[in-house]
Amino acid sequence: MPKFKLDEVDHQILDMLIDNTRIPFTDIAKKLLISAGTVHVRVKKMEEAGIIKGSSLTLDYKKLGYSFIAYVGIFLQNTSQTKFVLERIESIPYVTVAHITTGKFNIFCKIRAKNTMHAKDIIFTIDDIEGVYRTETMISLEESINDKKRLMHTIFNEL
Repeated sequence: MPKFKLDEVDHQILDMLIDNTRIPFTDIAKKLLISAGTVHVRVKKMEEAGIIKGSSLTLDYKKLGYSFIAYVGIFLQNTSQTKFVLERIESIPYVTVAHITTGKFNIFCKIRAKNTMHAKDIIFTIDDIEGVYRTETMISLEESINDKKRLMHTIFNEL
């Protein structure tokens, strides 16, 4: 598949969409002094090329009562159990991210919980999955950096 070439207008469109995925194309068009149709066509091309994969909603989990974040490293009895364990982890809604990793852990997860007691229950649920040898947990004291734009601008500068 050939590499999709982004120009400065594409960069600016993506920049605005990362700030607010719900921004109307007409607002983007006004800011960039182009037509809304042009914005629509460019976004559609970026979607077709797989550069844009849907859009997302950012929730304030603290306001919803889920301010506790922890990272759980999972050690498996056998790496052949990875798929089985991931299927079980996927059924735990409080596990928001899971990665198959190299190094110390076989799987590394991010969990969101209401409090430490709730986190303990989630971790114990993970521990009880057949094939999990043990877990190691790190509590997040604060999410200090969560910035997609810096990476996006670095990638644009490298193109």
